Amino acid sequence: MKVYLNGNFVDEAEAKVSVFDHGLLYGDGVFEGIRAYGGRVFQLEAHIRRLFAAAKAIDLAVPMSKAELAAVVTGTLARNRLTSGYIRLVVTRGKGDLGLSPATCKTPSVICIAADITLYPKEMYEKGMPIVTASARRNNATIVDPQIKSLNYLNNILAKIEANRAGVPEALLLTDKGIVAECTGDNIFIVTDGEVWTPPIHVGILDGITRRVVIGIARRLGYTVREKEFTLFNLYSADECFLTGTAAEAIAVTRADGRVIGQGVSGPVTNRLLAAFREEVLKPENGMQIGLEK
Repeated sequence: MKVYLNGNFVDEAEAKVSVFDHGLLYGDGVFEGIRAYGGRVFQLEAHIRRLFAAAKAIDLAVPMSKAELAAVVTGTLARNRLTSGYIRLVVTRGKGDLGLSPATCKTPSVICIAADITLYPKEMYEKGMPIVTASARRNNATIVDPQIKSLNYLNNILAKIEANRAGVPEALLLTDKGIVAECTGDNIFIVTDGEVWTPPIHVGILDGITRRVVIGIARRLGYTVREKEFTLFNLYSADECFLTGTAAEAIAVTRADGRVIGQGVSGPVTNRLLAAFREEVLKPENGMQIGLEK
């Protein structure tokens, strides 16, 4: 595997950053998870814009232009002969000292990794998945805004640990007021009385790019989509529930905290949206071409 690191493509074993990098020491940096399908990088411009917005929020100067970063992503895929796969694009604060101040970090590090990915087995997209509600609450947006896709993912990891201990793939995070927020790596939707509901950004969630795409698809298909606050009561009593994310795409939740959701299988709205999403990712206008090296 070839990894992009600060201007060079190097072997995985040689892809090293300093132990003084503040990304390692303090989780000081931002990242994006991106997908490629059939020779095109899906929603690459949107991912790059979101990375720059997150970097600006933490006062991190990305040392490349948006176009240069896009070329890094497509170049990393090309170097690894990948036409489909998962890309992790990372910008850290860079090497500093053991002090907390980012002022000692003179040059940010840029890293890009591309690899194959299989997040969930095929049968789970048919039968759905169980989730649990984590005791850990979502970071309050007035303290650390979840819209910042930072390298400090401890809030999500603590919830994921609870999922692991419960023997389920995902955990749901609530706000400090008990409002449904999102899962550890995915946004959440419910279907109730023919309407599609998803929590609004202001409750403290990541502004997911797959979430945006699915909302657009649902509206084009004629569904009423409401970005509104709801509680576990609404989740438990929903006709359907599904999660969206770059890696997961769209996948049904059929059991939450031991309660069966809907009919206990992936429902018709979820199935229709997933099928439409998988058509969407292959449209040329939604992706940037990967030029494989000969």
